[in-house]
Amino acid sequence: MNSTIIPSLLVAATLVSTSAHGQPAQTGHPSPPAKNIVLVHGAFADGSGWRGVYEELTKGGFQVTIVQNPLTSLEDDVAATQRVLDRQNGPTILVGHSWGGTVITEAGIHPNVAALVYVAALSPDAGETTAQQYEGFSSPPEFVIDTHADGFGFVNLEKFKAGFAADASDADAAFLRDSQVPIRMAAFGSKLKHAAWRHKPSWAIIPTDDKAFDNRMLHKMAKRIGAETVEVKASHAVFMTQPKAVAEVIKRAAGHAGTRRGAGS
Repeated sequence: MNSTIIPSLLVAATLVSTSAHGQPAQTGHPSPPAKNIVLVHGAFADGSGWRGVYEELTKGGFQVTIVQNPLTSLEDDVAATQRVLDRQNGPTILVGHSWGGTVITEAGIHPNVAALVYVAALSPDAGETTAQQYEGFSSPPEFVIDTHADGFGFVNLEKFKAGFAADASDADAAFLRDSQVPIRMAAFGSKLKHAAWRHKPSWAIIPTDDKAFDNRMLHKMAKRIGAETVEVKASHAVFMTQPKAVAEVIKRAAGHAGTRRGAGS
């Protein structure tokens, strides 16, 4: 079993908002606010970590669905997400955490998707791989992946809390550690065919204390896609530890999805 250190996928924020392109561009034909939300988890986790965000959004009258990615390949995770998107009955906000950002970038071309929200998440372009996003950035030493002989990786047990969920309670971090879902590491080398952020408005939540990703990498990706960016004081597990902050950004995206174009529009 090999131990490798690579940047992972998570976001946190203390509602300090900036936009890469200043004021949102007006489309001329605003859509009604989206009421459907689809949440996509990242690597080493499953959909249960979204429980707090789910509860915040459903209290606000949103219809929320959580994808359970198999983490066996990019294609499999995109297919799982598309099945859920097919079931939505109108405009939908598609939200991805960490590796889930790659998934929503590919799956987000679905006609039901009105906007994208990247939560400490990756956002490759078409023709790029997830692994390419790490080039030129340092890997935080706290985040270590143990890759097994079958090609699947787990976050190192001893470093899990420090690297993935430093702001979680010991009990919550232990549960995440012991219930983690391994990802086939080859998925990080799959090239994307589409980049939904080129055509859909995007928001990015960046955790200030993320130890899975180089923070500079998250900011660079958010700037490239023209995302409205919100910083949250949190670990990579911001989706679980700061559910109210994450839900507020999703609500903002839902309310303004019809008034902004994507970076490539």
